[in-house]
Amino acid sequence: MTEVIAAEQSQWRNLEQSSGKSQAQWLELANSKGFAKHNELVNWLKSEFGIGHGNANLIAHRAKHSAAGGEPAAEDLLAAQYSGAKAALKPLYDQLISYINSLGDDIELSPKKAYVSLRRNKQFALVQPSTATRLDLGLNLKGVEPEGKLEASGSFNAMCSHRIRLSTAADIDDSVKHWLAEAYNRS
Repeated sequence: MTEVIAAEQSQWRNLEQSSGKSQAQWLELANSKGFAKHNELVNWLKSEFGIGHGNANLIAHRAKHSAAGGEPAAEDLLAAQYSGAKAALKPLYDQLISYINSLGDDIELSPKKAYVSLRRNKQFALVQPSTATRLDLGLNLKGVEPEGKLEASGSFNAMCSHRIRLSTAADIDDSVKHWLAEAYNRS
């Protein structure tokens, strides 16, 4: 079993235990609403049931994919992110992930449609190919003032407090490694 599948199963078990609803019940509820947009369903789940964003997102993704016939494999999601015009960014991604994996053996890489979530006890970072020439590294560093390459995330991603833009291997310098290690240590 891959780490991604194991993590998702664990999240479902925790949600079922805390809510008293089974995965099937959550999916039935989500599919019964007929929301056209993912965010509409996530927001409804959060407001209607008081669950966190991560659990609402899990339910919404699973409901969408179960209605479409299944969940894409993590490898397929990653391959799709680095295809076409963004294929040249894959070596930069690989270099960044190599450093991230050196931080500890408890890191989970969880590919999504547009980015890869990096988790330890909780999400501490994400890597997203933003343009054909740039990766965005999102970091959870709440309470840290932006400085140098470390900028406030703005509208980049609501799950991260900061962002660092990376275009070349040289951009993965000591400051980037410092901020990644800090985000990892806080998670």
